[in-house]
Amino acid sequence: MKNITPEEIQIQWQAEYDVVRERMLANGGHAGIAQPEQTEGLSGLEIMQAMMDGQIPYSHIADTMDFSLIEITVGKAVFQGRPQLKHYNPLGTVHGGWYATLLDSALGCCIHSTLPAGRAYTTAELSVNIVRAASHKSGPLRATGTIIHSGRQLATAQASINGADGKLYAHATTTCLVFEARKI
Repeated sequence: MKNITPEEIQIQWQAEYDVVRERMLANGGHAGIAQPEQTEGLSGLEIMQAMMDGQIPYSHIADTMDFSLIEITVGKAVFQGRPQLKHYNPLGTVHGGWYATLLDSALGCCIHSTLPAGRAYTTAELSVNIVRAASHKSGPLRATGTIIHSGRQLATAQASINGADGKLYAHATTTCLVFEARKI
């Protein structure tokens, strides 16, 4: 069995990211807010899949922070991002908000993937630990969120950001409130 180098993994990750983004955009995907009629009757997983297929808008924050959802299954969400100079703080490092936003997205979407039609969620608590500095030279980074518990009123999840070399950059946990989706 051949050992795959981090550089080869970066190339593979970028190719996977490009395929997802191209599919989203080719099918009319764009940043925006899904209308209730676009999501009515869909489970959380179906909503996430429709987003990845470009059938409903993806979040504006994905464009702002240069990341995208690239994989969704029940209880798991994977986002890929690449910090840019525009994400730096005045001290010359990637702002903590970039890590937090990428992690919050992976956490929230892994929870959303477990919800039945008519249910929604919002973050109630987010705990982030940054353990290694990322930079615009880090290459693509992946945030993987996995469900811990998905209940009728509360859900919890964990996530980590890793590089292609397997190094951990940050990790987080969340508690989300689960509720009946509003009908607008």
